[in-house]
Amino acid sequence: MISERLGEISDRYAALRIAVIGDFCLDRYLEIDPARGEISIETGLPVHNVVRVRPQPGGAGTIVNNLVALGVGEIVAVGFCGDDGEGYELLRALRALPGMNLSHFIQTPLRRTFTYCKPIVMEKGAPPRELSRLDSKNWTPTPPEIAETISRSFVSLCEECDAIIVLDQVDVAETGVVGEWLVDKVGGVQRIPIIADSRRGLRGFPPYIFKMNAAELTRLTGETAGDSITEIQRCAAKLARQNQQPVFVTLAERGIVGASTDGRSEHVAALPIRGPIDVVGAGDAVTANLAAALAAGATINEAMQCAALASSVVLHQVGTSGAATVEDILALLPVATF
Repeated sequence: MISERLGEISDRYAALRIAVIGDFCLDRYLEIDPARGEISIETGLPVHNVVRVRPQPGGAGTIVNNLVALGVGEIVAVGFCGDDGEGYELLRALRALPGMNLSHFIQTPLRRTFTYCKPIVMEKGAPPRELSRLDSKNWTPTPPEIAETISRSFVSLCEECDAIIVLDQVDVAETGVVGEWLVDKVGGVQRIPIIADSRRGLRGFPPYIFKMNAAELTRLTGETAGDSITEIQRCAAKLARQNQQPVFVTLAERGIVGASTDGRSEHVAALPIRGPIDVVGAGDAVTANLAAALAAGATINEAMQCAALASSVVLHQVGTSGAATVEDILALLPVATF
């Protein structure tokens, strides 16, 4: 992609309205200074002294961070958090972001705030090193009244937005924002790009634009593509024809495959590694850039190039679930081999 074409696409971002519906969580980074380590007098165990607490939106919030970095004009958050301290931190972080619309975001005592608590060692002269994570999740079904409110929001936003991203982040079905109540109600909406991504797989989802990895493609289609990019392209193309919607398959260090509804498929290679990496957030950067680029009129190949560049930027942001600006993406064009 030449920089002029990327400029044409990104110049349209400020006029876009994109909704993100899904599991918003709080990424709470606890930065530990190992030079201040102690031994507990009471237990004899090591004490990790936290010198900085860094809260930021995670999960669907990581996608939002990337849309903000791209300069998308309005971003509508559809989801929930708990009426708790973590919910307060999450809402404060979301409200601080430019272009955020939280009129469809629910704070409720019926749910706890999905939280990834990440102790991370910040040692001078060394990359940040994450310790074992402490998670807080919901383990019971999402109450019907919350589900109904989310469904109504989604249906109305399908008529008001330029694109919608659906992110299912929970491990246990029906405990998060995306459930059967949502899938059933909006299955026929096709006016705008709707990109769906689920860590439990997209089986049962309406024919939206599917974004997945190769293992998820195999589970969904029942066809084993193995390590062959050609076979992955074939499987993706078959699914795209069947759903009459594009399909995107991320391949980590091997790049991205995209397939269109006419059965054609393309492969965009990943950029070379340029130093220490952190894979957290790279997939969300792909999702955000695919949605923004498609909403701005990019072709499937152009959207994949934007996503590949953005994921490379985020991959090299160690110790955080990062985000890539248009300037970051443009700076990588000279080293891309598209």
